[in-house]
Amino acid sequence: MDKVIILRYSEIHLKGKNRAFFENILKRNITEKLRGTECKTEFGYGRYVVGGYAESSERAICKKLSEIFGLHSLSTALRTSAGIDDIAEAATKISEKKGRFRVTVNRADKTLPYTSVMLAAEIGGRLLDAYPELEVDLHTPDFVIYVDVRSSETAYIYSSSIPCAGGMPVGTAGKGLCLLSGGIDSPVAAYMMAKRGLELTEIHFWSYPYTSLEAKEKVIELAHILRKYTGKTRLIVIPFTEIQEAIHKYAEPNYMITLVRRAMMRIAEKTAEKYGLGCIINGEDLGQVASQTLESITVTNSVIRNIPVFRPLIGFDKEEIIAAAKKIGTYETSIKPFEDCCTVFLPESPATKPTIRRSEASEKKIENYDELIRKAVENAEIIPIDGE
Repeated sequence: MDKVIILRYSEIHLKGKNRAFFENILKRNITEKLRGTECKTEFGYGRYVVGGYAESSERAICKKLSEIFGLHSLSTALRTSAGIDDIAEAATKISEKKGRFRVTVNRADKTLPYTSVMLAAEIGGRLLDAYPELEVDLHTPDFVIYVDVRSSETAYIYSSSIPCAGGMPVGTAGKGLCLLSGGIDSPVAAYMMAKRGLELTEIHFWSYPYTSLEAKEKVIELAHILRKYTGKTRLIVIPFTEIQEAIHKYAEPNYMITLVRRAMMRIAEKTAEKYGLGCIINGEDLGQVASQTLESITVTNSVIRNIPVFRPLIGFDKEEIIAAAKKIGTYETSIKPFEDCCTVFLPESPATKPTIRRSEASEKKIENYDELIRKAVENAEIIPIDGE
């Protein structure tokens, strides 16, 4: 009898003939997540098991595993032979000593000399013998003893499950580029797209000296927090000062934010093409600020030519986004008082209903605009995010 952690995956079982592709990437992500941890992973058909770990490290291992996209839940279990005596001994070890209970049996091997109902009744009877204060309740039990008999040699006995991150394994849906501002919204957007299987690269626009070194370090910290969900990634820091100064010099004041957002999207698309990334992700939320009205999003999006832009937060309200940020652990870092480049040269009355025509007219006034965009892409700083 040994103690193990049973892993159950999420949507992969729906994938039919493509299932092996998703499983292989999930196995890779589990192996990478547990690298450096003393344990052993076993990947069977539809059943992944982690064993060979010290009991003192069990909680930390469960925490790591619960952060992996593609896993639905996990359980700490006792693994025994499929013999009734061994199963009963394990059930006695994990059972409460009083209260109402039920035994639920899953018997994958139909050649065994007992049925699921027979085994449940036998284990329940032995628990009642061992703990007289127990009472069987099939409908509203206080706890359940689960018996999962996989073969004539192996059974798993457990009493609870821990929810995991769900979603799809990172790397199964292609690669994307996520704008990471340092605020509350964009880290949540990154998390949500990683949950759908996207392998992410993050991009940040830095306007030194108008934005501080601390603002840049804050974004690096956010990327490291996200890393436990996204896996190894990189942060691309774009030098944005010259472009913002040029926009401030030539643009209509109320169009400055619109032009800044259009420049960001141009740079993001060129960066995505440079690194073979198939989409752009941002944290825009319809109507939250002037740059996120329907008209503003339309004007900003119009500069993108070849790839889609995903806005996973578009229908969220601010409280929902804050709750998500707290859940994933980015909120406290996001609210640190180091402002990003979107706060530089803010106009008193930004346009809430800009037009493409007026935006293009303002951009034509900027000297060497295309060259400024090109230089920003070429002079980007690449920061590997390869540790938790």
